[in-house]
Amino acid sequence: MDQSYISSSAEADIETLEALEEKVRWLASWTIHNANHLRESRDGLKVGGHQASCASLSAIMTALYFHVLRSDDRVAVKPHASPVFHAIQYLLGHQTREKLESFRAYGGAQSYPSRTKDNDTVDFSTGSVGLGAAVTNFAALTQDYLRLKDIIPSSKPPGRMIALVGDAELDEGNVYEALMDTWKHDIRNVWWVIDYNRQSLDGVVNEQLFRIIGRFFRAVGWNVITLKYGSKQMAAFAKPGGQALKRWINTCPNDVYSALAFQGAAAWRAQIKGDMPHDQDLHSLIDSYDDAGLSALMTNLGGHDIPALLHTFSTVPDDRPTCFIAYTIKGWGLPLMGHKDNHAGLMNPQQMAAFQKQLGVPEGQEWEPFSGMKVPADRVQSFLNRLPQKQHRLHEANKISIPDTLTYGATAKSSTQEVFGKLLNEIAKAGGPLADRIVTTSPDVSVSTNLGPWINQRGLFARESRPDEFRERNLPSAQKWIRSPQGQHIELGIAENDLFLNLAALGLSESLFGARLFPIGTLYDPFIARGLDALNYACYQDSRFIVVATPSGITLAPEGGAHQSISTPMIGMGQPGLTSYEPAYGDELAVILRHAFVHLQDEEKGGSLYLRLSTRPIEQPDRKMTPDLARQIIKGGYWVVPPKKGAKMAIVYMGAVAPQALEAFEALREDNPDAGLMAITSADKLYSDWQTIERARLAGTDSGEMAHVEDLFAPLASDARFTSVIDGHPAAVAWMGAVRGHSVAPLGVESFGQTGDLIDLYRHYGIDADHIRRAAERKPKG
Repeated sequence: MDQSYISSSAEADIETLEALEEKVRWLASWTIHNANHLRESRDGLKVGGHQASCASLSAIMTALYFHVLRSDDRVAVKPHASPVFHAIQYLLGHQTREKLESFRAYGGAQSYPSRTKDNDTVDFSTGSVGLGAAVTNFAALTQDYLRLKDIIPSSKPPGRMIALVGDAELDEGNVYEALMDTWKHDIRNVWWVIDYNRQSLDGVVNEQLFRIIGRFFRAVGWNVITLKYGSKQMAAFAKPGGQALKRWINTCPNDVYSALAFQGAAAWRAQIKGDMPHDQDLHSLIDSYDDAGLSALMTNLGGHDIPALLHTFSTVPDDRPTCFIAYTIKGWGLPLMGHKDNHAGLMNPQQMAAFQKQLGVPEGQEWEPFSGMKVPADRVQSFLNRLPQKQHRLHEANKISIPDTLTYGATAKSSTQEVFGKLLNEIAKAGGPLADRIVTTSPDVSVSTNLGPWINQRGLFARESRPDEFRERNLPSAQKWIRSPQGQHIELGIAENDLFLNLAALGLSESLFGARLFPIGTLYDPFIARGLDALNYACYQDSRFIVVATPSGITLAPEGGAHQSISTPMIGMGQPGLTSYEPAYGDELAVILRHAFVHLQDEEKGGSLYLRLSTRPIEQPDRKMTPDLARQIIKGGYWVVPPKKGAKMAIVYMGAVAPQALEAFEALREDNPDAGLMAITSADKLYSDWQTIERARLAGTDSGEMAHVEDLFAPLASDARFTSVIDGHPAAVAWMGAVRGHSVAPLGVESFGQTGDLIDLYRHYGIDADHIRRAAERKPKG
């Protein structure tokens, strides 16, 4: 070991940590092996796992979890290193042997770390590559937001948001969007540790990639620390011939280095001597090592060396974000080491038996935490007991009281987008706990999504105070762009992935930092698809936030097809953890938004919400919001005009096409006075509640209650026909015919939009009043 490394981490028990690394690498490999070779396969499918990807990160994670991490640090683990994470938690007493034996089985330890399916040791779910890394930046931004407002104590040292990143994850575009956006906010206390094993699923990466990585991170203000050599290599470099060896290592192509790691000592000797045939000092240095020693030397890269890792992690110069490029070998220490096919490769039983013998793990003691370790068990246990990682990591916060009603300045004619802006403006002016805990964010569309009044009241968030130069110069502007630590709007660039990653982090503020926030993100409805991977990722974390998507549909008539959403209502219905609503009127939106603040805080049954709003001003109903009407709005729908019992006809609408539905209904009931008109505020809520009850019926555990959607359609005759209409894909509403077996005439939009006015477009796509009436009256064939 190089003494310069050891002296800088004198308090660390290097021998214990190295023994723990071997144990972690063993347990991770054995967990995967057990799942694939020893557990009964009932379906014939390969279970999988990533033994090689685990091995390349085992020393890095050992150094972090058993020495470096503090109780307030939070980690996003590289997805393919999940077994390493589970092994570490097992040694810390947070994971059970039963869960490890059930790895990738139902109820077992998850394939990739999951906040909701594993235990509370998981800080961030990972799985969709690149997103787990990027979310740490926004978690750091969330921590800064809370600390600068003293919502969490600024006197307490901040936690570090740490991402363990595979080098191939840096191919993902969302990574660079996140680096740019969070650079604008001058984030602090972020570490990205790049497992630079230079191998991906399909091959070996370019040997100059580390230079490009370093340049980009430096360009956005990060510290970049390259950890290439381990302590054995550093000691060798100090000997005669050592500098020649260092030059050879630095110039060796990645694919050659990987191949040699797989081939072993004889190949290393032949290659190095063949490449530098006249350097006798180098030859003598190489020959001074036996085969085992030479292999250990050449694979002793910095990312596998505990002394080097501890030294490097202890030398971060400041709280600026820091990128560590840690050189590793994929499959380090395994028979699969370095082979280009090892990404999804598994050790066969013979290889595993040899590996077990190499590590000294007795047969029958494969799962024992300390079996075969080179350090006494009581010493290891005493070491583990001192770690802050033994503490509970996730927090809880008190609920925020929500007013019984949300008010706004109602007008005879308005759009839901306009009412949304008014509602937030009234909350902002009223002040209090609700207003203080709302944080808004938007990808450069805050004004066009009606966040302007809120921002004027509450300001833009920034680390340093900055005045609005236009106002300082007395230049007329509707917006007050005053930036300060007290601001409550986080502005982002045009990057929807960043919007949803920011919402994910803000929506985890309670469990990560012990402070509750109400995050609201706005964007154009058609561009939800741009950030769908990050939205899914945010919901998978069980993060709590509100997405306000507006404007929506072809109702944004003059904008044309690219700005007109079609399938988003079905996205809202299909996304787990997200309940979608599409109100037509302002009073409905007020009820739904009030419900949203309550729903975000419901730990058991709550979740996130998606509000699909419109820029179309429509006549507002003159009515009193009764408790029963509010209840039905939240449950997903109500009869605007109830049908007579046994009615054969109805019109069902959702969203901005309410005026067309009403006009068609008025014409329809001249000849069909028994017909009804139904408003759907959430097809998603109606469907999910119905399916919950249906599943209970199948299981024989239902209470006999009816779903709200069943109650809604109960008045209609069994052979009734209804027309459904939506400014979106008709399937989002048409499924309701299956509830009681009614015939449906579904109207909506199924093709790309185009420019025009509402009269032309509604007529072209068949969602105008005339089409609705005719669809309701038409008799089905047969």
